[in-house]
Amino acid sequence: MARNKHVAKKKRLLKAMKSNRRVPAWIIMRTNRRFLQHPKRRHWRRNKLKR
Repeated sequence: MARNKHVAKKKRLLKAMKSNRRVPAWIIMRTNRRFLQHPKRRHWRRNKLKR
């Protein structure tokens, strides 16, 4: 990917990066391990973002 990115694309990439985290440990404990992973997790190589 190019070094110089458009601001809009950069914001989209940043939002995708922030939302791609694991479920926090305190939520796993609070829900008695019912929610171990969330469905919107994305692997950088397997699942690509839409433009």
